[in-house]
Amino acid sequence: MNGRTNEHRIALFLDFENLVTNTGISASNFDLQPSLDRLLEKGKVVFRRAYCDWSRFSDAKLGLHRFGVELIDVPPSTRAGKNGADMRLVIDALELCYARESIDTFVIASGDSDFCPLAYKLRENGRTVIGLAVKESTSPLFVNACDEFIYLRTRQRPEKGEKDKGRHGAAEEAGHGKRGRHGREATGRGSKAEGAQSAPSSGGKASAKSDVPQIAREVVQNLLARATGPVNPSLIKETIVRKEPDFDESEYGFATFAKLLAALEQEGVLRRIQQGRQWYVVGPDADLGGGEGGKGKKPGRARAEEEEELESYPDPEEDDPL
Repeated sequence: MNGRTNEHRIALFLDFENLVTNTGISASNFDLQPSLDRLLEKGKVVFRRAYCDWSRFSDAKLGLHRFGVELIDVPPSTRAGKNGADMRLVIDALELCYARESIDTFVIASGDSDFCPLAYKLRENGRTVIGLAVKESTSPLFVNACDEFIYLRTRQRPEKGEKDKGRHGAAEEAGHGKRGRHGREATGRGSKAEGAQSAPSSGGKASAKSDVPQIAREVVQNLLARATGPVNPSLIKETIVRKEPDFDESEYGFATFAKLLAALEQEGVLRRIQQGRQWYVVGPDADLGGGEGGKGKKPGRARAEEEEELESYPDPEEDDPL
Protein backbone atom coordinates (compact mmCIF):
# COMPACT_ATOMS: atom_id res chain seq x y z
CA MET A 1 0.00 0.00 0.00
CA ASN A 2 1.47 3.31 -1.11
CA GLY A 3 4.90 1.75 -1.40
CA ARG A 4 5.05 0.57 2.22
CA THR A 5 7.27 -2.34 3.10
CA ASN A 6 6.20 -5.37 5.11
CA GLU A 7 7.98 -4.01 8.19
CA HIS A 8 5.78 -1.79 10.33
CA ARG A 9 7.01 1.76 10.92
CA ILE A 10 5.66 3.06 14.20
CA ALA A 11 5.11 6.54 15.63
CA LEU A 12 4.85 6.77 19.43
CA PHE A 13 3.03 9.70 21.06
CA LEU A 14 2.93 9.95 24.86
CA ASP A 15 0.48 12.11 26.78
CA PHE A 16 2.85 11.90 29.71
CA GLU A 17 0.80 13.71 32.34
CA ASN A 18 -2.08 11.31 31.76
CA LEU A 19 0.21 8.31 32.31
CA VAL A 20 1.54 9.48 35.69
CA THR A 21 -1.49 11.24 37.21
CA ASN A 22 -3.71 9.11 39.46
CA THR A 23 -2.37 5.92 37.91
CA GLY A 24 -0.08 4.61 40.65
CA ILE A 25 2.96 5.50 38.53
CA SER A 26 5.19 8.46 39.30
CA ALA A 27 7.53 10.37 37.02
CA SER A 28 10.54 8.94 38.86
CA ASN A 29 9.60 5.26 38.42
CA PHE A 30 8.03 5.51 34.95
CA ASP A 31 9.55 2.72 32.86
CA LEU A 32 8.99 2.69 29.10
CA GLN A 33 11.19 -0.36 28.46
CA PRO A 34 8.56 -3.16 28.67
CA SER A 35 6.13 -1.37 26.37
CA LEU A 36 8.87 -0.31 23.96
CA ASP A 37 10.10 -3.90 23.77
CA ARG A 38 6.60 -4.98 22.79
CA LEU A 39 6.41 -2.34 20.06
CA LEU A 40 9.82 -3.28 18.69
CA GLU A 41 8.49 -6.81 18.17
CA LYS A 42 6.01 -5.28 15.72
CA GLY A 43 8.43 -3.07 13.78
CA LYS A 44 10.65 0.02 13.91
CA VAL A 45 9.66 2.83 16.26
CA VAL A 46 10.83 5.69 14.03
CA PHE A 47 9.11 8.58 15.83
CA ARG A 48 8.97 9.12 19.61
CA ARG A 49 7.51 12.18 21.33
CA ALA A 50 6.22 12.91 24.83
CA TYR A 51 4.08 15.95 25.69
CA CYS A 52 3.55 17.76 29.00
CA ASP A 53 4.70 20.66 31.14
CA TRP A 54 8.17 19.25 31.86
CA SER A 55 8.80 21.66 34.71
CA ARG A 56 6.42 19.45 36.72
CA PHE A 57 7.92 16.11 35.70
CA SER A 58 11.64 16.75 35.49
CA ASP A 59 12.39 13.39 37.18
CA ALA A 60 11.32 11.57 34.02
CA LYS A 61 13.45 13.52 31.55
CA LEU A 62 16.62 11.48 31.82
CA GLY A 63 14.85 8.14 31.47
CA LEU A 64 12.91 9.24 28.39
CA HIS A 65 15.99 10.73 26.78
CA ARG A 66 17.67 7.36 27.21
CA PHE A 67 15.00 5.83 24.95
CA GLY A 68 15.34 8.54 22.33
CA VAL A 69 12.04 10.24 23.16
CA GLU A 70 11.75 13.86 22.07
CA LEU A 71 10.30 15.96 24.89
CA ILE A 72 7.76 18.58 23.79
CA ASP A 73 7.29 21.17 26.51
CA VAL A 74 3.75 22.54 26.75
CA PRO A 75 3.60 25.19 29.52
CA PRO A 76 0.33 25.96 31.35
CA SER A 77 -2.03 28.08 29.29
CA THR A 78 -4.63 28.84 31.98
CA ARG A 79 -4.60 30.05 35.57
CA ALA A 80 -5.70 26.62 36.71
CA GLY A 81 -2.52 25.16 35.23
CA LYS A 82 -4.23 23.43 32.29
CA ASN A 83 -1.97 22.97 29.28
CA GLY A 84 -2.68 22.10 25.69
CA ALA A 85 -0.56 18.96 25.52
CA ASP A 86 -3.42 16.79 24.26
CA MET A 87 -4.29 19.27 21.50
CA ARG A 88 -0.66 19.57 20.46
CA LEU A 89 -0.37 15.78 20.35
CA VAL A 90 -3.45 15.49 18.12
CA ILE A 91 -2.18 18.12 15.69
CA ASP A 92 1.26 16.54 15.41
CA ALA A 93 -0.19 13.05 14.93
CA LEU A 94 -2.51 14.15 12.12
CA GLU A 95 0.25 16.16 10.47
CA LEU A 96 2.54 13.12 10.55
CA CYS A 97 -0.24 10.92 9.19
CA TYR A 98 -0.68 13.10 6.10
CA ALA A 99 3.02 13.93 5.61
CA ARG A 100 4.60 10.48 6.10
CA GLU A 101 2.74 7.69 4.35
CA SER A 102 5.51 5.27 5.25
CA ILE A 103 4.41 5.39 8.92
CA ASP A 104 1.58 2.87 9.13
CA THR A 105 1.15 2.44 12.92
CA PHE A 106 0.40 5.11 15.51
CA VAL A 107 0.74 4.43 19.23
CA ILE A 108 -1.23 6.81 21.48
CA ALA A 109 -0.01 6.47 25.06
CA SER A 110 -2.95 7.75 27.08
CA GLY A 111 -6.09 6.40 28.67
CA ASP A 112 -8.14 9.52 27.89
CA SER A 113 -11.30 9.09 25.82
CA ASP A 114 -10.65 12.55 24.35
CA PHE A 115 -8.29 10.79 21.94
CA CYS A 116 -11.11 8.69 20.43
CA PRO A 117 -11.68 11.12 17.50
CA LEU A 118 -7.95 11.00 16.72
CA ALA A 119 -7.99 7.20 16.70
CA TYR A 120 -11.02 7.15 14.40
CA LYS A 121 -9.43 9.60 11.96
CA LEU A 122 -6.13 7.71 11.85
CA ARG A 123 -7.93 4.44 11.18
CA GLU A 124 -10.03 6.15 8.53
CA ASN A 125 -6.76 7.00 6.79
CA GLY A 126 -5.63 3.38 6.79
CA ARG A 127 -3.35 3.50 9.83
CA THR A 128 -3.23 0.96 12.64
CA VAL A 129 -3.83 2.52 16.06
CA ILE A 130 -2.42 0.98 19.24
CA GLY A 131 -3.38 2.37 22.65
CA LEU A 132 -0.99 2.29 25.59
CA ALA A 133 -1.98 3.13 29.17
CA VAL A 134 -2.45 1.90 32.73
CA LYS A 135 -5.38 -0.50 32.84
CA GLU A 136 -7.13 0.96 35.89
CA SER A 137 -6.98 4.48 34.45
CA THR A 138 -8.10 3.77 30.89
CA SER A 139 -11.47 4.66 29.39
CA PRO A 140 -13.22 1.65 27.78
CA LEU A 141 -14.26 4.04 25.00
CA PHE A 142 -10.64 4.61 24.05
CA VAL A 143 -9.87 0.88 24.21
CA ASN A 144 -12.63 0.23 21.67
CA ALA A 145 -11.43 3.07 19.44
CA CYS A 146 -8.04 1.35 18.94
CA ASP A 147 -7.08 -1.64 16.83
CA GLU A 148 -5.05 -3.03 19.72
CA PHE A 149 -4.37 -2.04 23.30
CA ILE A 150 -1.28 -2.62 25.43
CA TYR A 151 -1.48 -2.13 29.18
CA LEU A 152 1.50 -0.31 30.60
CA ARG A 153 3.59 -2.29 33.05
CA THR A 154 6.20 -0.85 35.36
CA ARG A 155 8.75 -2.48 37.63
CA GLN A 156 7.12 -2.30 41.02
CA ARG A 157 8.98 -2.14 44.30
CA PRO A 158 9.02 -5.35 46.43
CA GLU A 159 6.88 -3.88 49.19
CA LYS A 160 4.01 -3.61 46.78
CA GLY A 161 4.04 -7.33 46.12
CA GLU A 162 0.32 -7.94 46.02
CA LYS A 163 -0.42 -4.97 43.82
CA ASP A 164 2.45 -5.85 41.54
CA LYS A 165 1.29 -9.44 41.26
CA GLY A 166 -2.17 -8.42 40.10
CA ARG A 167 -0.80 -5.93 37.61
CA HIS A 168 1.69 -8.40 36.12
CA GLY A 169 -1.10 -10.94 35.63
CA ALA A 170 -2.98 -8.55 33.34
CA ALA A 171 -0.16 -6.56 31.78
CA GLU A 172 0.94 -5.85 28.23
CA GLU A 173 -0.53 -7.27 25.18
CA ALA A 174 -2.84 -6.43 23.12
CA GLY A 175 -4.98 -8.42 22.93
CA HIS A 176 -7.88 -7.53 22.88
CA GLY A 177 -14.61 -8.98 25.43
CA LYS A 178 -14.67 -5.41 25.20
CA ARG A 179 -16.54 -4.37 22.06
CA GLY A 180 -20.17 -4.52 23.09
CA ARG A 181 -19.20 -6.67 26.06
CA HIS A 182 -18.64 -4.16 28.84
CA GLY A 183 -21.46 -5.53 30.95
CA ARG A 184 -19.97 -8.99 30.84
CA GLU A 185 -16.45 -7.70 31.29
CA ALA A 186 -17.29 -5.80 34.45
CA THR A 187 -18.32 -8.98 36.22
CA GLY A 188 -15.95 -11.44 34.57
CA ARG A 189 -12.55 -9.76 34.26
CA GLY A 190 -11.76 -10.06 37.95
CA SER A 191 -12.39 -13.80 37.99
CA LYS A 192 -10.24 -14.21 34.90
CA ALA A 193 -7.33 -12.50 36.59
CA GLU A 194 -7.73 -14.76 39.60
CA GLY A 195 -7.77 -17.78 37.29
CA ALA A 196 -4.55 -16.62 35.68
CA GLN A 197 -2.86 -16.48 39.08
CA SER A 198 -4.09 -19.90 40.17
CA ALA A 199 -3.44 -21.73 36.87
CA PRO A 200 0.35 -22.07 37.19
CA SER A 201 0.15 -23.40 40.74
CA SER A 202 -2.47 -26.04 39.94
CA GLY A 203 -0.32 -27.62 37.26
CA GLY A 204 -3.26 -29.65 35.93
CA LYS A 205 -4.75 -29.70 32.46
CA ALA A 206 -8.25 -29.32 33.83
CA SER A 207 -7.53 -25.83 35.12
CA ALA A 208 -6.22 -24.78 31.71
CA LYS A 209 -9.49 -25.97 30.17
CA SER A 210 -11.62 -23.98 32.59
CA ASP A 211 -9.63 -20.82 31.84
CA VAL A 212 -10.06 -20.86 28.06
CA PRO A 213 -11.82 -17.59 27.15
CA GLN A 214 -15.19 -17.85 25.45
CA ILE A 215 -14.15 -15.33 22.79
CA ALA A 216 -11.41 -17.74 21.65
CA ARG A 217 -13.90 -20.60 21.33
CA GLU A 218 -16.32 -18.44 19.36
CA VAL A 219 -13.68 -17.14 16.94
CA VAL A 220 -12.19 -20.60 16.32
CA GLN A 221 -15.59 -22.19 15.74
CA ASN A 222 -16.70 -19.41 13.38
CA LEU A 223 -13.48 -19.44 11.34
CA LEU A 224 -13.39 -23.22 11.06
CA ALA A 225 -17.07 -23.32 10.05
CA ARG A 226 -16.33 -21.07 7.05
CA ALA A 227 -12.86 -22.38 6.19
CA THR A 228 -12.25 -24.58 3.16
CA GLY A 229 -8.84 -25.70 4.38
CA PRO A 230 -6.37 -25.39 7.28
CA VAL A 231 -6.37 -22.05 9.13
CA ASN A 232 -3.17 -20.24 10.12
CA PRO A 233 -3.05 -19.65 13.92
CA SER A 234 -2.03 -16.03 13.31
CA LEU A 235 -5.40 -15.42 11.64
CA ILE A 236 -7.16 -16.67 14.77
CA LYS A 237 -5.15 -14.34 17.02
CA GLU A 238 -5.69 -11.37 14.70
CA THR A 239 -9.45 -11.98 14.61
CA ILE A 240 -9.66 -12.15 18.40
CA VAL A 241 -7.69 -8.91 18.65
CA ARG A 242 -10.05 -7.17 16.24
CA LYS A 243 -12.98 -8.16 18.42
CA GLU A 244 -11.30 -7.42 21.76
CA PRO A 245 -8.40 -4.96 21.37
CA ASP A 246 -7.05 -5.59 24.89
CA PHE A 247 -7.15 -9.40 24.71
CA ASP A 248 -4.19 -11.05 26.46
CA GLU A 249 -3.97 -14.82 26.77
CA SER A 250 -1.84 -14.44 29.91
CA GLU A 251 -4.91 -13.11 31.75
CA TYR A 252 -6.42 -16.56 31.35
CA GLY A 253 -3.34 -18.44 32.54
CA PHE A 254 -1.63 -19.16 29.19
CA ALA A 255 1.99 -18.15 28.70
CA THR A 256 1.64 -18.24 24.91
CA PHE A 257 -1.15 -18.30 22.35
CA ALA A 258 0.06 -21.76 21.29
CA LYS A 259 -0.79 -23.09 24.76
CA LEU A 260 -4.28 -21.62 24.51
CA LEU A 261 -4.75 -23.45 21.19
CA ALA A 262 -3.48 -26.64 22.84
CA ALA A 263 -6.14 -26.26 25.53
CA LEU A 264 -8.80 -25.83 22.86
CA GLU A 265 -7.51 -28.97 21.18
CA GLN A 266 -7.89 -30.88 24.46
CA GLU A 267 -11.50 -29.67 24.62
CA GLY A 268 -12.13 -31.01 21.13
CA VAL A 269 -12.80 -27.59 19.59
CA LEU A 270 -9.99 -27.89 17.03
CA ARG A 271 -7.18 -30.10 15.82
CA ARG A 272 -3.64 -28.95 15.03
CA ILE A 273 -1.78 -30.36 12.04
CA GLN A 274 1.70 -29.81 10.64
CA GLN A 275 2.45 -29.04 6.99
CA GLY A 276 6.16 -28.72 6.47
CA ARG A 277 7.45 -26.65 9.36
CA GLN A 278 4.22 -24.71 9.80
CA TRP A 279 1.38 -25.60 12.15
CA TYR A 280 -2.23 -25.07 11.11
CA VAL A 281 -5.64 -25.50 12.71
CA VAL A 282 -8.52 -27.57 11.34
CA GLY A 283 -11.87 -28.75 12.66
CA PRO A 284 -11.85 -31.66 15.09
CA ASP A 285 -13.53 -33.94 12.52
CA ALA A 286 -11.67 -32.67 9.45
CA ASP A 287 -10.75 -35.39 6.93
CA LEU A 288 -7.67 -34.16 5.07
CA GLY A 289 -6.79 -37.48 3.47
CA GLY A 290 -3.32 -38.87 2.93
CA GLY A 291 -2.89 -39.48 6.65
CA GLU A 292 -2.24 -35.81 7.36
CA GLY A 293 -4.72 -35.90 10.17
CA GLY A 294 -2.24 -37.94 12.17
CA LYS A 295 0.13 -35.03 12.20
CA GLY A 296 -2.18 -33.00 14.39
CA LYS A 297 -0.95 -34.77 17.52
CA LYS A 298 2.60 -35.97 17.99
CA PRO A 299 2.93 -37.59 21.41
CA GLY A 300 6.61 -38.36 20.90
CA ARG A 301 7.57 -34.85 19.77
CA ALA A 302 9.19 -32.53 22.28
CA ARG A 303 6.49 -30.18 23.58
CA ALA A 304 8.71 -27.13 23.66
CA GLU A 305 9.73 -27.58 20.01
CA GLU A 306 6.10 -27.93 18.92
CA GLU A 307 5.04 -24.76 20.69
CA GLU A 308 8.01 -22.84 19.35
CA GLU A 309 7.07 -23.72 15.78
CA LEU A 310 3.41 -22.95 16.37
CA GLU A 311 4.28 -19.53 17.75
CA SER A 312 6.33 -18.58 14.65
CA TYR A 313 3.20 -18.07 12.52
CA PRO A 314 4.81 -17.60 9.10
CA ASP A 315 2.48 -16.67 6.27
CA PRO A 316 1.13 -19.80 4.57
CA GLU A 317 2.67 -20.57 1.21
CA GLU A 318 -0.66 -21.69 -0.17
CA ASP A 319 -3.62 -19.42 -0.86
CA ASP A 320 -5.59 -18.08 2.10
CA PRO A 321 -7.86 -20.95 3.16
CA LEU A 322 -10.64 -18.48 3.85
